[in-house]
Amino acid sequence: MNLLISALGVLGVASSGPLIAGTLGATSVTALAIAFWRNAIGAVVMAAPVAIRTPRQIGRVTRREFGWSAFAAVALAFHFACFITALQLTSVAAATALVCLQSAWIAVFQLFRGTRHRWPVLVGLGTAFGGVVAITGFDMGSSPEALLGDVLALAGGALAGLYTLAGGKARQTMGTGTYTALCYGMCAALVAVMALVAGQPLSGFDAGGWLGIIAITVCAQLVGHTAFNHLLATMSPLVVSMIILLEIPGAAILAAVFLNETLPGGTYAGLALILVGLAVVVIGQRRGRIEEDRREAELGAD
Repeated sequence: MNLLISALGVLGVASSGPLIAGTLGATSVTALAIAFWRNAIGAVVMAAPVAIRTPRQIGRVTRREFGWSAFAAVALAFHFACFITALQLTSVAAATALVCLQSAWIAVFQLFRGTRHRWPVLVGLGTAFGGVVAITGFDMGSSPEALLGDVLALAGGALAGLYTLAGGKARQTMGTGTYTALCYGMCAALVAVMALVAGQPLSGFDAGGWLGIIAITVCAQLVGHTAFNHLLATMSPLVVSMIILLEIPGAAILAAVFLNETLPGGTYAGLALILVGLAVVVIGQRRGRIEEDRREAELGAD
């Protein structure tokens, strides 16, 4: 079952970049409107089964669960603001690859918390960020806008890492429906405030714009994000991040097919470096965790 959920999740998130870029380019829909509606609709859809089957469950949310859900919602809101804006400035493939650095950011955050990583993790981090340098170097030569888009996508990746870590904490004791309804709902509220401050309308779009919003919500939010939030209950954030890496080639292929997006050869090399580096990071961290568990088991046996 986890394999099927993972496959659906990858397909959902891989479609996110191309769908968002196509909607922003062909309609009057704004970046924050996409972020608001995908979360608002997602919250209602996920809350409905909880309200019908276990209406008291939301009222039983503890202070700890609410705190981690709120932290995840804030990180998710700013992640969307950065990533969706980046898609207006740089290529879908570059933005997707840079935002998928969340597993590398998780490793970096763990370093700041005193975690000692094995050497493969450090090598993987270096390789992944080498890919970042390659992509941003080529975009620096193409246009300042593309470089700004790369920076925003990079920030979006860091925020996605925080969102994944916080979601993993919340999902230790919360059901998928309760957590996603609460997280998506708080995220939508925060994005609405951001849109008000930025002066970006949340309504008044044509039929094509609303169709794009619905497609993004169903594919990326309800299928993609919800699938990975479900997996956080049975898999570690690092393993989930590993699966999300498949979004990088998936988004690049979809953008090439449906948006006729072509990239310099150096950018493709950067994408490959990021993909390889992130794979090494996650595998190295997983092996390190297995060794730690083995040592703890041996000490317990003694």
